[in-house]
Amino acid sequence: MNSPAWKSVVLSVASVVAGALVLLTMWTGVIWYFELPPILLPSPNQVLSTAMQERKSLLRGTYVTGLAATVGLVSAVVIGCVISIAFSQSRSIRKAFFPYVVFLQTVPIVAIAPLLITWSGYQFRTVVIVTVIVCLFPIVNSVTEGLLAIQTDLNDMFRLYGASRTQRLLKLQLPTAVPYLMLGTKTSSGLAVIGAIVAEFFVGNGSNYDGLGTLMTGWQGFQRTDALIAAIFASTLLGLLLFGAVNLLAITVFARWTAGKRKT
Repeated sequence: MNSPAWKSVVLSVASVVAGALVLLTMWTGVIWYFELPPILLPSPNQVLSTAMQERKSLLRGTYVTGLAATVGLVSAVVIGCVISIAFSQSRSIRKAFFPYVVFLQTVPIVAIAPLLITWSGYQFRTVVIVTVIVCLFPIVNSVTEGLLAIQTDLNDMFRLYGASRTQRLLKLQLPTAVPYLMLGTKTSSGLAVIGAIVAEFFVGNGSNYDGLGTLMTGWQGFQRTDALIAAIFASTLLGLLLFGAVNLLAITVFARWTAGKRKT
């Protein structure tokens, strides 16, 4: 109980709680000082009360958005790894197609989403596709860098012993790229929920889709600011949960990767 790790956890939790109390105090103070009506900025108690009243909708929306974000993130990891392997094996392929990966990152997703809906319809898969597009670049960029970051002496040794390109990929490049993959996935995990919610802003307009983005659009239309803020908090918690899960996975993978490196 007195270990440094435990003290660090307690200190982190205490810092988060203290920060939340400060924000709640500032929130209440702004409402009181500027005499803001609830339609502009409801009190924390009003938001909490509305969240309890709408808990079924919020829980359902969090589940739907979380599922879309997770599926999109996992799909982006798989697709990104395949693309990165192709880039690492051929400089010509990398030079020819890497600019298009950058293009997907630079085009505003709000401009792509309506086009994808036209092609794919007001469906769950459209939200997943948008999420994949948002998450793809950090993964491709990181994994490609990792696959190309092999030490020259190790590469020369593999060549000296007659290792094939496939053997070098499986036994040298991929193990080297694991930390880069984890870094790219952590970055994309923060973008996954954003991409899913942005897609839901458009998908929810023409279907019974009930993700958090759809709820936000509906509540904004009815000027339900308290419910809208509750949905924002739900999406924030979802993003933190997904990031925390990926971060935990990264810590586990890093630990095993480091242990494997020490053995070799």
